[in-house]
Amino acid sequence: MKTWKKRTKAVHAGTRRSQYNEVSEAIYLTQGFVYDTAEDAEARFIQSGDDEFIYARYGNPTIAMFEDRIAAMEGAEAGFATASGMAAVSGALTSMLRAGDHVVSAKALFGSCLYILEEVLTRFGVEVTFVDGTDLAAWEAAIRPDTKAVFFESVSNPTLEVIDIAAVSKLAHAVGATVVLDNVFATPVFSDAIAQGADVVVYSATKHIDGQGRALGGIILGTREFIRGTVEPYMKHTGGSMSPFTAWMMLKGLETIELRVRAQADTAAMIAAALEADGQLVQVIYPGLETHPQYALTQTQMGSGGTVLSIDAGSQAAAFKLLNALEIITISNNLGDAKSIATHPATTTHQRLSEETRAALGITPGLVRLSIGLEDPDDLLADLRGAIAGL
Repeated sequence: MKTWKKRTKAVHAGTRRSQYNEVSEAIYLTQGFVYDTAEDAEARFIQSGDDEFIYARYGNPTIAMFEDRIAAMEGAEAGFATASGMAAVSGALTSMLRAGDHVVSAKALFGSCLYILEEVLTRFGVEVTFVDGTDLAAWEAAIRPDTKAVFFESVSNPTLEVIDIAAVSKLAHAVGATVVLDNVFATPVFSDAIAQGADVVVYSATKHIDGQGRALGGIILGTREFIRGTVEPYMKHTGGSMSPFTAWMMLKGLETIELRVRAQADTAAMIAAALEADGQLVQVIYPGLETHPQYALTQTQMGSGGTVLSIDAGSQAAAFKLLNALEIITISNNLGDAKSIATHPATTTHQRLSEETRAALGITPGLVRLSIGLEDPDDLLADLRGAIAGL
């Protein structure tokens, strides 16, 4: 399996077949497991093997297949599947941090990630320093000898800043800090984050992994020592694990993720280039455009601009008018879906932030985030141009 490409691993890695040798992965809808003897139960609670399970909150064969498959794709030693993407973010950070620890984080983050860092971790005595994620000098100045971890989104939500994983990881590792990375926008398809230096990679599986708007889920990926020794004890006792049925859906999602994400990214690149050339918007933001500040880094780090672009219509009124005129693209707050989705971050996903904070992050009143789906590219472009023409 080590020589397989990601597309092959996405279909076959981690498969566990029952005695019936089924083709499609089995769904083990059970919360508990039976032991032949009391001595077997005692032994399993002391030390469980790779294919020995105790309770679904601790592990389950279907969940283990999903964990092993995406770990193989990412180049990680192990993974722990969680109930949601935010359970993965909070679990990865909270399991390793305690009062008195210091974290350095990029300030451009999804609203819920900011809440974890600003409200939850600080409430329990963790010191957090925020920096401009694209400024390596700012990282270097903020990282201290006692810094325990650094955290950032490889591509920020929704302003699509791209952070240099290798450079930030080098600075963090110089003081022994752990690099925790939210990698949703890069997707497992375009990611080489662990090879580039990240220690812990977190995904919201709700996004491209499921990719069809069906279920919440998340995954924490890292070394076997970190996942089994740090994350698993915390998650199994606090209850943030994934359900077996959700894990089965995510397995089915992984089988087609390469085809879906590459098609979506190709369409996103075409639409971004066309809208920028039209010149009818205040701004078109897409890491795959040569006008993007981190275009060269994007090509080196991901090789693609991804499936999401952001546009600025100039004002909230103009953004709302554009959104309401769309016929194919739906208004929602998810991304990475087979259906194209438009979001107004200032009034939805990032509305809890102050106006000053949104302005500092570049989340303007006119900003609209577009997650490109699997519809015909020409139809999507025509839909957007029609809505823009009405402004």
